Amino acid sequence: MSGTHSDALISRQVRDLEALLEDRGIVAGPALDEALDAFLAGSSPLNGARVVARAWTDPAFKERLLADGTSAVAELGYAAGGVQPQRLRVVENTAHTHNVVVCTLCSCYPVRLLGPSPSWYKSEAYRSRVVREPRAVLAEFGFAVPLDTEITVWDSSAETRYMVLPRRPPATESLREPALTGLITRNALIGTAPL
Repeated sequence: MSGTHSDALISRQVRDLEALLEDRGIVAGPALDEALDAFLAGSSPLNGARVVARAWTDPAFKERLLADGTSAVAELGYAAGGVQPQRLRVVENTAHTHNVVVCTLCSCYPVRLLGPSPSWYKSEAYRSRVVREPRAVLAEFGFAVPLDTEITVWDSSAETRYMVLPRRPPATESLREPALTGLITRNALIGTAPL
């Protein structure tokens, strides 16, 4: 790992930046709060679940999603990033590969598609251990990945965010997008659960 940030350091840096923006008259505190509230209001794991359900039911969309996640989610009205543009890369779980997402430096994460990040995602323990011992970390989440399945860990950054495309469960061929959407959890979109 090339360095770590504590949550306290990040919080202090955010407060310093907010104070600087206010002091220079670039933005007023209430306007910043409104912008953040508006951003978070449209952020939900349900958005990512809808993207996955579309990919499961529309092979052409799935192909576009895996080739260029940023453009594909935009087709459904979702932005991959927030204040600054970010590239979204969607990685697909298969019978032989399982993907899991982390940000080893802080907590970079596709908030619009997954909602606010869970506290464990931001924790030092998760950020450091999932890279070194992903199988053990996933087992702690109650997810025993078969030994013959390769685990790939993807490290998010300020420029690139990742989302996992979970495997479609068997016997769901008759389900439509809304029903499929209800099967998908935020943890599956991060890779710490199968669904």
